[in-house]
Amino acid sequence: MIRTRLRSAPRPLLLAVGGTLIGALALGGCSSSDSTSPADTGTASAETETLVVYSGRSESLVGPLLEQFSEDTGIDTEVRYGDSAELAAQLVEEGEQSPAEVFLAQDAGALGAVSAQGLLGPVPEQSLSLVPPQYSSEDGTWVGVTGRSRVIAYDAEQVPESEVPTSVLDLVDPKWRGQVAIAPTNASFQSFVTAMRLTIGDEATEQWLTGLVANDVQTYEKNGLILDAVNSGQVQLGLINHYYWYEKAAEVGEEAMRAQIAFSRPEDPGALVNVSGVGILAAGASEQADEFVAYLLSTDAQEYFANETFEYPLVAGVDAAEGLPALESLQGPPVPLEKLSELPATQQMLQDVGLI
Repeated sequence: MIRTRLRSAPRPLLLAVGGTLIGALALGGCSSSDSTSPADTGTASAETETLVVYSGRSESLVGPLLEQFSEDTGIDTEVRYGDSAELAAQLVEEGEQSPAEVFLAQDAGALGAVSAQGLLGPVPEQSLSLVPPQYSSEDGTWVGVTGRSRVIAYDAEQVPESEVPTSVLDLVDPKWRGQVAIAPTNASFQSFVTAMRLTIGDEATEQWLTGLVANDVQTYEKNGLILDAVNSGQVQLGLINHYYWYEKAAEVGEEAMRAQIAFSRPEDPGALVNVSGVGILAAGASEQADEFVAYLLSTDAQEYFANETFEYPLVAGVDAAEGLPALESLQGPPVPLEKLSELPATQQMLQDVGLI
């Protein structure tokens, strides 16, 4: 059985962690009065044998897989869905008192932020060994589950392929004024900006963000909304993860897609290859948690992600969906995914320029 908590996690405006800001800076939503304590959840896992999962992946994406996990293993799950950065902030706030046993995150940055606070325990070696080391943490506290590349979505009816920028740095050109869409509160965007900071420096990154604001950048809450805006001609360009386009094309047919996608030039910040991943909370370590991680890296689960969500499988022997460029052909910026945990400075920068 899978029991879902459809209510989002609490969204504190500012959360101080080690003298820095982390998590849900300027994210609107539920107030702290909506916070649910472990007692309120009714899921003391040791008593009920229910695995408590904090998921930064949406229910529409992973809900069917988690239900299959329960059917296959007999392990009940209770899932709290929310934004990955937001849930990372909540985990830090809750500390060792958190009811969560595993954290399934949309990106490496959120996992790294929780790991940096000493809240994640070791992932079993048999699971770590299944994934190439560049897609997991160096200290073994989280492991990548799927890969995703940043791309530029463009309106093919307004922008010829030859005119699509090959670098995200070109999006501040006045020719794109009011025609570029981003999702500044989204974890994937924040990790991309973190990679940019680590690639070209803080000063140049802040100048780029300021340039976007001056160029009347259009902001949306989610990648999917950006793709819809490009596909309907509301904006000409948008920064998204690759799989949103493939999911939409599978739904409506490629021939019906006005929006197309382009990969940035090699080592451009816009070519970042990030991962979704999972970590086990140190205070919630259990055989059930280990089994959950192993399940996400099983052939069945990896094929689910490849065929249903169009993300890149990270386990050898499982092929990506037809039509995707090979994962090894994507050359993102030379930034270890470990470093994407530097989210607090990125969120502060986004706040400083007025994007969150």
